[in-house]
Amino acid sequence: MEFHVSLAGRGDLSARIYRQLHEAVLDGRLRSGERLPPTRELARQLAVSRNTVALAYERLTAEGFLVGRVGAGTFVCATPPAPASLPLAGGGVVPPRPVWHELATDADANVPVPYDFSVGVPDARGFPIEAWRRQVARQLRDLDLTEANYGDPAGEPSLRAEVARHIGLSRSVRVPPAQVLITSGAQQALDLIARVLVEPGTRVAVEEPGYPPARELFTSFGAQVSGVPVDAKGIDVQAIPAGTRLVYTTPSHQFPLGPPMSLGRRTALLDWARRADAAVIEDDYDTEFRFADRPLEPLHGLDRGDRVLYVGSFSKTMLPMLRLGFLVAPPSLMPALLAAKRLSDRQTDVTTQGAMARFMADGLFVRHVRRSTREYAARRALILTVLRRDFAGRLEIVPSTAGLHLAVWPRGDVDVPALVKRAAAAGVRVENMAGYYGFSTGRPGLAIGYGGIAQDRIEDGLRLLDEAW
Repeated sequence: MEFHVSLAGRGDLSARIYRQLHEAVLDGRLRSGERLPPTRELARQLAVSRNTVALAYERLTAEGFLVGRVGAGTFVCATPPAPASLPLAGGGVVPPRPVWHELATDADANVPVPYDFSVGVPDARGFPIEAWRRQVARQLRDLDLTEANYGDPAGEPSLRAEVARHIGLSRSVRVPPAQVLITSGAQQALDLIARVLVEPGTRVAVEEPGYPPARELFTSFGAQVSGVPVDAKGIDVQAIPAGTRLVYTTPSHQFPLGPPMSLGRRTALLDWARRADAAVIEDDYDTEFRFADRPLEPLHGLDRGDRVLYVGSFSKTMLPMLRLGFLVAPPSLMPALLAAKRLSDRQTDVTTQGAMARFMADGLFVRHVRRSTREYAARRALILTVLRRDFAGRLEIVPSTAGLHLAVWPRGDVDVPALVKRAAAAGVRVENMAGYYGFSTGRPGLAIGYGGIAQDRIEDGLRLLDEAW
């Protein structure tokens, strides 16, 4: 491979070449078995004599870092000598803003466990991978390289049209494709909204308990974030602080509790937004999976003042790794959102967008959602049966008719953090509801997901949870 060597600095040229190759082997930039440029070629690149390069190679070979093979060249030794402890470059002299010390990533969240009741995790095993591969192959086969330049930041027209059609039929969100912006997941949609509407000091209200990544994202932009209590009817509109300019809510399936926002609360929230000259983010994150009752009218459908920004995602219905989401915004905000998207990542992957548009147009998306809903409904029913049978009297199940998880309130004096740790030691992952509270301790509870656990493992997993209890 071509290897850059700087001849700046002191010492003879051969020593400088030796030192840089030596460091590259130690820190892994040159890997075991990798072929180095021939001495003649590297000498020509560096404008030095071949003997200068050969001396460096010979020294590294003598020390066991390189090995020469007759007729093949010079290679990094398959097992180079173990390096001494190398100091990290930089030394941390440029610190991040203080807020980023508080927004740490949970490194344990992706560690596999035998019984995974994580929240918001779809079952990748049920994904129609062969059908998806065919759509990706078709998209690549039809690609015109003469037009393979940067795409539209708003998204591929075919996918914007399919999304507009889908949410118009399934959720009564009736908008033209021009009001649909394709994003790299719902989280980017929130990021774009924050870029356009939030500046340091802007007051933003979020649900309490609520979705931590939304709360943390607004905090990272310097917003004054306030938690607003939720109850069985949804967010308490009267508790929204004065001066709030933006409200984030999950009205179709409150996260993490589960109940939908009542029609009265929806109307009250929109009336408040009009009086306060504020905007509302409606995050409709997983209501494709509905098991009872007809869905209530979305906030967007009730909005007559263009104050609702509707956010959706394919992470629960397809695969999180695809990073596909969408944002429906009022016409007044679209130019700014498109500029923010262009500055953020220019565009979402065009091949994935095109494949998704074909997947939807061919009816495969609706078919996959229906099949997944039947599977998740069976898992949900089994969990409810076991909880009511084996945990009777020990917990209260929060009513919910959609999504991929259930919330439960333990009765009596239960140390929930200790319970979660004991369950984890037995190979069972359930989530402590305390993690969804950002401004209060909240009521002790558990969140039990059923998207990522196979049905035949549910009873054993809940038995172990029972023993941990």
